[in-house]
Amino acid sequence: MSIVTIIGSGMMGSAMARPASDNGHEVRLVGSPLDDKIIAAVKAGQKHPTLKRSFEGVAKAYYITELQQALEGADVIVAGISSFGVDWFTENVLPILPKNVLVVSITKGMRLEDNDTLNVFPHYFASKRPDLNFVAVGGPCICFELFDRRHTMVYYCGKNMDAVKKAKATFGTKYYHIVPSTDTIAVECSVALKNAYAMGVSLAVGLAEREKGITDATGITENCIPGAPDLNPIYNPQAALFAQSCLEMRRLVDMLGGNGGLVAGLPGAGDLYVTVFGGRTRRLGTLLGRGMSYPQVKKVLSGVTLEAVAIITRVAEFLRRASKAGKADVKKFPLMMHMDSILNAGSPVALDWDSFGEF
Repeated sequence: MSIVTIIGSGMMGSAMARPASDNGHEVRLVGSPLDDKIIAAVKAGQKHPTLKRSFEGVAKAYYITELQQALEGADVIVAGISSFGVDWFTENVLPILPKNVLVVSITKGMRLEDNDTLNVFPHYFASKRPDLNFVAVGGPCICFELFDRRHTMVYYCGKNMDAVKKAKATFGTKYYHIVPSTDTIAVECSVALKNAYAMGVSLAVGLAEREKGITDATGITENCIPGAPDLNPIYNPQAALFAQSCLEMRRLVDMLGGNGGLVAGLPGAGDLYVTVFGGRTRRLGTLLGRGMSYPQVKKVLSGVTLEAVAIITRVAEFLRRASKAGKADVKKFPLMMHMDSILNAGSPVALDWDSFGEF
């Protein structure tokens, strides 16, 4: 039996407690500085406030002030933070982790470095603590379904295959199926980009609803839970944008040195599929497609972590810089560049269908 300490008690980080607990490990759930209400509820025996599940018999909760206690004897650390918490994790948690411990990261996103390169988070973490073993998780996984033991298949990736196999042994179950890989760039780029392109596909949802006169945030919460029907079910445009998204993801992964073929599998198309079906990124794209401006959408989604905005902004800037250096052609990423103009230049949604496809 191992001791698994999860740092970050958001929904996905917390859901990782289920397979670890089912495998007989002692699980400790530590809240970030923003998670005190979640930890207080779990400590009191109440349901997790956002995951809406009980953690009795699954994990013991710790406030961030109890981090040192939660780390005592830990064999596996889970970085359960969002991309917006990477700096906090790097500055406050990485320095105190014991040497050679296994760190499993569920954080999705990429960093635009000062040398104009895009870096995946596991490589960034390793640059700060090369004496730790980092493994990252990528693939289609809705937190509620994982916690409820629904069949789920994902990739675990890292430079050290022995570390990847250890992570698989720790978390893999009869319902949580793990494919090991050493192609961290392909896996992590794909799962980061799917957040961006889920917004792109969801633009078509909003455009169709605009045809029915829906131009505000009416019903946006109810319409964007997983599996909710479109208010105006038109799917050909969504399918075309889905295909364009996969094409652009493959081009970028190839450019960064990963295996673009993985984009057609779980880390790319698979993860994009579940993300389009519900959640915050779908809400973002749908509202923009309905004709609302990004500042208006931000007010509606106040308090919601929008990973898509961060990754779109970073990738678009990377492509512009790479284009100036003669290393990329932004014309091969028309959907990405249009999404960036919508978010950061106030452009209306106006899809250039003739620029899509592989020529």
